Parts: sequence; structure tokens; C-alpha cells
Amino acid sequence: MAVSRRRFVTSVLAGSALAAASSATEFFASPAQAASPPGDVVGKVTVGYQGWFSAPGDSAPIGGWWHWSRDRFQPPSPANTTIVSWPDMREYTRSYPTAYPNLGNGSPATLFSSYDQQTVDTHFRWMQEYGCDTAALQRFNPTGDEGPTRDAMTLKVRSAAERHGRKFYIMYDVTDWLTMQSDIKTDWTTKMSTHTASSAYARQNGKPVVCIWGFGFSEPSRPFTPGPCLDVVNWFKAQGCYVIGGVPTWWRQGIEDSRPGFLDVYHAFHAISPWMVYRARTVEELDSYYNNVNVGDMADCAARGIDYLPCVMPGDLAGGHRKHGDFYWRHIYNMVRLGSQGLYVSMFDEYNEGNQIAKTSETQATTPAGANIRALDEDGVACSSDYYLRITADGGRMLTGQLALTPVRPTPPLTGTPPPTGGNLAAGRSTSASSQNGSFAASNAVDSDAGSYWESGGGSFPHWWQVDLGVSHQVNKLVVRLPAGWGARTQTITVQGSVDGSSFSTIAGASAFAFDPATGNTVTRTLPTTTARHIRLSIAGNTGWAAGQLAQVEVYAASATMDNPPTAPSGLTVTGKTASSVSLAWTASTDDNGVTGYQVRQGGTVVATVTGTTATVSGLSASTAYTFTVTARDAAGNTSNASSAVTVTTDAPANADLARGRSTTESSHVQSYGSGNVVDGDANSYWESANSAFPQWVQVDLGSARTVGRVVLKLPPSSAWGSRTQTLAVQGSVDGGSFGTLSGSAGRIFDPASGNQVTITFGAAQTRYVRITVTGNTGWPAGQLSALEVYAS
Repeated sequence: MAVSRRRFVTSVLAGSALAAASSATEFFASPAQAASPPGDVVGKVTVGYQGWFSAPGDSAPIGGWWHWSRDRFQPPSPANTTIVSWPDMREYTRSYPTAYPNLGNGSPATLFSSYDQQTVDTHFRWMQEYGCDTAALQRFNPTGDEGPTRDAMTLKVRSAAERHGRKFYIMYDVTDWLTMQSDIKTDWTTKMSTHTASSAYARQNGKPVVCIWGFGFSEPSRPFTPGPCLDVVNWFKAQGCYVIGGVPTWWRQGIEDSRPGFLDVYHAFHAISPWMVYRARTVEELDSYYNNVNVGDMADCAARGIDYLPCVMPGDLAGGHRKHGDFYWRHIYNMVRLGSQGLYVSMFDEYNEGNQIAKTSETQATTPAGANIRALDEDGVACSSDYYLRITADGGRMLTGQLALTPVRPTPPLTGTPPPTGGNLAAGRSTSASSQNGSFAASNAVDSDAGSYWESGGGSFPHWWQVDLGVSHQVNKLVVRLPAGWGARTQTITVQGSVDGSSFSTIAGASAFAFDPATGNTVTRTLPTTTARHIRLSIAGNTGWAAGQLAQVEVYAASATMDNPPTAPSGLTVTGKTASSVSLAWTASTDDNGVTGYQVRQGGTVVATVTGTTATVSGLSASTAYTFTVTARDAAGNTSNASSAVTVTTDAPANADLARGRSTTESSHVQSYGSGNVVDGDANSYWESANSAFPQWVQVDLGSARTVGRVVLKLPPSSAWGSRTQTLAVQGSVDGGSFGTLSGSAGRIFDPASGNQVTITFGAAQTRYVRITVTGNTGWPAGQLSALEVYAS
């Protein structure tokens, strides 16, 4: 989304529109009846799902730190970021190192990629656990460079929805999609409609659900007139779809964020979902909208048989709007007492805009140190990371009458013990176990929920559970808990420690840990002060159940001192590369006890372990960008921060096209003939510039500086493309700003008799950006190319 839709803030509450609007309370005496019966959106909680985060090494076609960084080709850092809220990373099995400082508890600052199926599965499992019925998968202009990634994300979401019993539908966002009137129809018929065959695709009134977000908004990024918009709505209805309109807040009056003259468009939708993000910042403002906007909206929809599915929001965490859940609950309460047919939550995973309900960092202990990113306890009230998911679950129950209508938030901010602010060394750390029974994972023993627990699998004792504290500490205290409501039992436990995770010694020999509900099912043990990074509890018996069981394990240090990790390696550089390997070198780290080795990482995966300061990573794919970092380890098993990242593209195989699938830009294009067509491998798609406005140009970014000596330019091979001469030059640049001439301007003849292609050779040069500048065309008054191929020689 080129322009953040939440950032368009109307002057409501500060100006005259809200004060002048009719309250319309005379139209609303009792909750309205739904225009439609319960389905997959009526009577349900829908969450907006972006799924738009990516990271180097995740194989996403778009590449880079998509939506995490302003410059997606550089790792996120305080100076290069779009992040305003930090995710709780404890349940992701794969993560990617950033250039942010370590978290407050010393752990590396890592992020997830939406392109990993495990990430999507985790999110949809949360939806299942917390009563989010349906996900509205956001889909932006798919004809640009994000199209292939968006297509793949649809498949991943479909798979996760099917696996976790959730529903999903496509929500088109028309922001900056100037050719949407034809493109959106083609996209639906050729791609998206196939997903309606899934049992997980949402249906309402027996029809597949589609939402179109953005018609009628007054921003320049959505300059559409009513005619084309009405055509699109009616076209989708003719396809048999149930069509939702994501419309402006002031849609009914045609003021503020709404263009005038769109009322016929709005009334053509089966359902209306007015946008509310960043419109209100306080509970009082929500109530003012309820009385002066929402009540009238509801009456208008009810009179016309339109389902009302309003947007509700948790509030901007970065802006301090949330009030530890009071803001979100008031918004849900207002829309339920209004009689809304369903709720649309914005958003599930929008960490880069601060209105996410997905699990979020609870305190500064799990947020990058000094990065000025607010955690959930930002107003002084401790909240568990799933708090806004729990509010959503209660809101869904209130919507369906399972919970009585109440303005008092029933969900407490915190479940279990307060999240760690630094004392408990085990909180949120990486865990492992000898086995687990079903979903009772090892990580449950270090989360903030005292009711969740690890349970080992079947089989004879002993079983073990362990936690990695991140660095070695002088450990001297252990607190172990079982859920408070469980009956008494005794487990026989040996406490072991290790600095490297492989060689363990006994800290405290086998003894009886007596858990008694009368004392909170908590056992506290003072330990001999021992240097350890990995703490293992080996369980030899349990009088209450034939398995090892742990709900919470807390580990404390004798003092604030610890064995410091090595310094981060510096000066990471690429010393060589081939089509299948990359060679790296760096400057040695220092450590008070000595560095024992280095790990080369690609994303979160260790791809090489060495004792020196050079390494070669093999088995790579040709013509592919890889990002590497290096960490150091010391004798105590501590791992340093990651070095600065280097990104390198492996060499192409012989005679490979260096431009295929790369990012493109252009001076202009008409209709759907964008620059991406010159690198898509389709001989019949093409770029066409604005007409009668020479000079025009199209360029490709090769990803990194490459040796270039030849380009091949093509037009569609069809005989319908008659012979023509285009006057053009080939230019190159290493930085995208300053271009030099690779081949001077000359007339190039494209003849269908010879395949409508032109080959241009020139002296080999180091180039990252290759630009074709067209100053004339005898066949059409525009620049035209169906392929721009770039070769080393």
C-alpha cells in the first residue's frame, strides 16, 4: 500500500462536521435486525490480515525487508524502520536478525516473515484460539512487483485457514491502483475466484465474499469517479459475489474523508464497513461518533437492507490511545449495542502502524533497548501479550449474545504472573524438551500464562525440559510452578546446568518438589551459585501423572553480573562469489574469556561454523540475493550480537538473463502496460510509455552491481506488431542516481521477420541499474518493449 490508509486523518472533532451532523437517534429505537442471516461475516468477527512482512532469506519473490524497513534492501534499525510496535516472537519457529539493538533482556532483536507458512499457521491458530472467525486478506494492486508475493500469500492463507477451521475472503484495496476498473476483474476471474472452491473461503447468503476498500475516499491516491466504481461493484455482484464496501467514515454525508456524489455507489454494496482507524483517540471521541455518525449510518443501512459491518480498532499503541484495553472494549461495546450485523477488526498484524491485536511485546524486556517502541505496559498497566486477542474473543461472545452486553471490560489486562521486566532470566527464552504431549509445548513454561504448561510425552521416566538463558549467568535461585487449580503432587527433579548446551553438570541433585495448591502450587529452591547458560530440569517421577509437568520455570541470578558475550564481528565483506557459493571475511571479535568460534547466518539459519575469520557458504542458487551476518561464541557458550549484514547476489549461470524477475521502474506507462512486463518472461506482455511525450525510459535493478556487456530488447513476436524503428540509448548506473552511457542513442530496427528483437553489445561495465531511454518510435508515439534482457557478455 503506497499511502498508509490510516494516516489520512480527517478534521472530525476539531472541525464542524461532527458537531453539525444529525444524531439520527430518532431513527434508532431498538437494535436493527440483520438484513442477512448469520453466515461467515454476518454474526461474526472478521479481522483484517495484511500478511505483508518479508525478510531476506524467506524466498519471497519481492525480496528484502518488505514493510519492516523504509529501505527494504537494508535491515530494520532505528534509522531505517516502519515499525511502531514490536511483536511477541516467542511462538515463531523461524526468525530473522535485524540491525536493532538487543532486546531489554539481552536477546537478539529478530522479526518474523509472513512468507513463512509457520508464521501464517501461528496467526491462524491464534485466530482459532481467540474467536476470530474470518480473515479479510488484504490485496493491493497485483500488477506491480508485489503481485507474485501476494499470489503466494493467498495460497498460504488458504492453507492455514483450512487447517485451523477459519474462513477468509479477498479484500481488494484500490489505493494507487489507477487501472483498477479492468485489472480487478481480470485478477478475480483469472486468479482469485479459484480460491472460492476452498471450504475455508467465506460465504454469505450462499455467495463468495469480496470486499472492495477505497471507493469514494477523497485522497489523491484514490481519484476515482462514481461511474467506474459502480461498474466494478455491479460486475462483482453479477459474478454471484456478496460485496462489502470498505468506505469512508463520512460516506453517508459525502463530506470530510468522502467525495460527494458517491451515495449510489455506497448503496450498491451488500454490506457497508466504514473506516475508523485514527479517526478517534479517546473513549469520549468514540461515544461522540456513536451518537453523531454510527447511529445514523445504521438507520440508513437498515432502511435499505444493507448489512452494517463497522470497523472496530484497539487504538494506536504508538500514540498512547489504548488505555490498557478500555478504548478497544468501548468501541466494541458501542458497535454491539448499536445492533451491528458483524464486526471488522482493524487490524490483526499491522505492527508497522500500531493497531495490531496479534501478540505484542509486553514490556521493554522484550522490546529493542532504547528504540523508543512502546510495549503493552506503556501506560503503567501490565498486560499479557495476548490481551487484545482476549478482548476480541469477549467481543465476539458479546456480539452473539453469549456474553451480556456490558460497558465494563470483562477481560483483565494480565493473566498469570506479571511479565518479566528483567529479573526472571528464563522469561520468553528459547526452550526444548525430551518430548511433549500434544500441544503442551516446552515454551509454555516460560510464557506469561500460569495456566499453560509443558507436559512430556508418554513412556518411562526420566523426561527433561530445558531453557537457554541467552548468555551465561551466576544462577542461584529456581522457582517452579504448576497451574494453581491442580491437585497436589510431587515430582522428583534434578537441576542441571551447561554453558554450551551439550555438556551438563548437576547443580542440585534429585529431590522432591512438592506442589501443593494451598501454597499456589509453587516450589522455590535456592541453588549453589553456578555459571550456566542452559538450565535443565530432569524429572524422574511424578505422583500425580505419568509425565513431567511444568507450568512456569523462573531462573534468577546471584547478582546482576554475568559473563558478557563477545563483541560483534565487524567489517563483514564478500571476498568472492560464484553461481553457487559466497566467500566472506570479517574482523575478529574480542571477549574476556576468549572467542571459540563463529557462526555464519542466513536469516535465522546457521549455514557455516568456523574457528577463523573466513568462511565459504556453498550450495546456493544462481542469480539469487542472499543476506548474511556473523556471530561469535565464547567458551561460556555466549553468542554475540550479529555483525552488520551484507547482501550479495550469486553469479548467474552461463548466458543467463540477469534482469529476469528483477525490480523495475519507468518514466511512465499507460493502462496496464507497466514496466514489470519487460522482465516477466512473457513475450506478449509489454511496457508502453505515455504517448507523444518523448523522451521516455524503463530500467531494471539487477540487485547488485554486475558485469554487463549485452542487452537484448524485444517486442511481441506477433506479426500484428509491424516493423518499427525505435531510437534509444542504453545507460547504466551503480547507485540509481548517476547514469553513464553504455551504448549511445541510435535507431534500432524491430522486425517481426527476425523475431522483433534487437541485440546491443558494448564494453563490459560494472552496473546495477540498466536503463533504456527512448526518444523516438516510427511505429507508435511511445516507448515500447516486451523484454529487457541483460547479459554479462
